[in-house]
Amino acid sequence: MPVSKDNALGVYVSIPFCRSKCTYCNFASGVYPASEHARYVERVNQDLSAAGEWAARMGLDLPRRVDTVYLGGGTPSLLEPELLGQLFTAMRAEYDVEPDAEITVECAPGQIADQTLEALAAAGVNRVSLGVQSFIDREAQVSGRLHGRKIVEQDLRRLREVGIANLNVDLIAGLAGQTFASWEESLAAVVESGVAHASVYMLEVDEDSRLGREMLAGGARYHAELVPMDDAIAQMYERAIERMGQAGLEQYEISNFCRPGFASRHNLRYWERRPYLGVGLDASSALHAVDSALPQFVLRSTTTDELSAFLEGPQPAETAWLSPARQHEEAWFLGLRLNAGVDMAALEQEFGRDRVGRAMETVGRLVEDGLLSSDGQTVRLTARGRMVSNDVFQEFLGADAEDCALSR
Repeated sequence: MPVSKDNALGVYVSIPFCRSKCTYCNFASGVYPASEHARYVERVNQDLSAAGEWAARMGLDLPRRVDTVYLGGGTPSLLEPELLGQLFTAMRAEYDVEPDAEITVECAPGQIADQTLEALAAAGVNRVSLGVQSFIDREAQVSGRLHGRKIVEQDLRRLREVGIANLNVDLIAGLAGQTFASWEESLAAVVESGVAHASVYMLEVDEDSRLGREMLAGGARYHAELVPMDDAIAQMYERAIERMGQAGLEQYEISNFCRPGFASRHNLRYWERRPYLGVGLDASSALHAVDSALPQFVLRSTTTDELSAFLEGPQPAETAWLSPARQHEEAWFLGLRLNAGVDMAALEQEFGRDRVGRAMETVGRLVEDGLLSSDGQTVRLTARGRMVSNDVFQEFLGADAEDCALSR
């Protein structure tokens, strides 16, 4: 779905504070003094208030109606209840948050005070994502997590007791020390928990995390030598798909599984290319142009990832106008993330038969390679294609000669 067809907005708020930094984490988050929390929320609220003026200056359509809110991190539940209340009050002062909006907050097990639970419920939070990663205590501890399985189970119960029943649990396949047996135990624990949603990620190895750097350069501080081999991680992921499906948690996106009706509405915005506003550290936005000279263009904006710079005041964001050519590329690699796949008729209506036709040459080659399937109406990743999805997505980048990032 193109951004221009949605008159509602999703709001993402980045909260970068953590009690400890996980070894595998490559996000713009860290262990900062609690004294920074109030200043940070004040800055976020300033940006929420100023977004309308910024959008008008940039010639962007910024809907006032909000139907999804997502507080991610970091660990948003570390904020004091008063600060959480200030944030939601500021948001509702600037935007019309729908009564049935999906409002998600990421929380770390064992780091949700009773007063915080009450503040979340009072603010209208109706969905919580718990960063569990493993139900095996030793695996969690080696990865830098500060919880065990009993704490996770307690927090799931406490959340339900305050009326927050739409719960997600994150797992990572490939943690240091993980085995097929321990992975099976974590999968069983997810099923037994009765959560409506689960996210399963394969460990990423890159220079933006301590564990990734150690795996690339060698070392033992973060137990890189205990990380399973790639083939084993792939088998764990395949087993997760099977096990979740058996339990009624159907895969709807490469890393996401849910019971009917419990897909993440906010995350679907990203994959369906619908408008969202991001505020806070290293937050991105994607909004459609209203300027008649650029009717088909979308602006992508990303804030600074330096906390000190963010706290000093408004910083120039990194912005780029995405041309129809670039949007067409994104329609492929974001749409293919979803099990529903890419609807060819919708794509042709948005981008034209000629442009889509050129991409179909790539599709045909990938179908022959067994990485995509096509029934003439919908193109999807195959099971094999999901295992090498980044390689598949790469095939759709740079194929169009039209300029893909225009300044303004």
